[in-house]
Amino acid sequence: MKHLFFSLLFIAVSATTSWGQELKLPALSPTAKISQEFSTSNIEISYSRPSMRGRKVFGDLVAYGNVWRTGANSATKIKIGEDLEIGGQLIKAGEYALYTIPGKEEWEVILNKGVGNWGSAGYNTADDVARFKVKAKMMEKNVQTFTMDITNITLNSCKLELTWEKTRIVIPIIAHNEERLNASIDKAINNPNIPYFQAANYYFETNQNMDKANSYVDKALESNPKAFYMWWLKARIEKKLGHKKEAIAAAQKTMETAQGTAFEADYKHNAGSLIEELQSK
Repeated sequence: MKHLFFSLLFIAVSATTSWGQELKLPALSPTAKISQEFSTSNIEISYSRPSMRGRKVFGDLVAYGNVWRTGANSATKIKIGEDLEIGGQLIKAGEYALYTIPGKEEWEVILNKGVGNWGSAGYNTADDVARFKVKAKMMEKNVQTFTMDITNITLNSCKLELTWEKTRIVIPIIAHNEERLNASIDKAINNPNIPYFQAANYYFETNQNMDKANSYVDKALESNPKAFYMWWLKARIEKKLGHKKEAIAAAQKTMETAQGTAFEADYKHNAGSLIEELQSK
C-alpha cells in the first residue's frame, strides 16, 4: 500500500507539472520587439507593454521623479547598429538599457549599460552612458497600452516616441552619415557595377551635389533609357537645378516610357502636375 500511495502521488505530481507546462495564459505585459532599418543599419528595441486596466499611471502607478524601467518586467533594451546622436548626445553602436525618470512637464532619459537588469533593480548610475531631458506632451485621448514606436524616418533622422495614458515623449535620433556615405558613393562609382541611379537618388533626396546627381542619372539612363522612374528622377533634379526646359522634357519622357506599365496612371499624374507647375511660372 505504501508503494502504491507513492506511485499514485508521483503520477499526480507529474500530471500537474505537465499540465502546468502546457498551460498558456495571456501575459499582463506582453513582450514586444521592434526592428527598424535606419540609416545604414538597424535600431532594435525589446520591451514589455503594460496596460492601464483602469489604473492611473503617471504620478501613481509610475511615480514622478523615480527611475522607471520604461515598460514592465526586465529592463527595456535598445540596440543601435551604428554610432547615433540620441537626444543630442553621441552614442556608440551597441546595446543599452533604456531607463526614464518621468515628470509632469519633462522626462529624463537614461541610456545605461545594465542590459541584464530586472527592471530598475540593479540600476547603477555608474553604468550610465548618457542622460538627457525631453518635454512631456499631453494628448487628448488615452493610450491604453504602453507603446514605443520609431517614426518620422528620413535618410539621416528619426524619432523614438513613447506614449501611455495621455503622455507622449519624443526622442530625436540623428545619424551623422553624410561624410561616410559620400565616401562610400565615391568608392562604389569606381567599381565595375556602378550604382549611378542609387547615387543620384541619394544626392537628390539629401539636396546635395545636384550637378553630380544630374550627371549620374544621365549615366544611368544611358544604360536603361526606358526606365521611367529614372526619367522621373531626372525631371525633379532638373527642376531643383532651375532648368525649366530640361525638367519639362524629362517629365514628358517619364510619361512616354511609363505607358503600358502598371504605373502609367501614377507617373502621368505626377509628371503632368510637374509640367503644369513649371509652365505656369
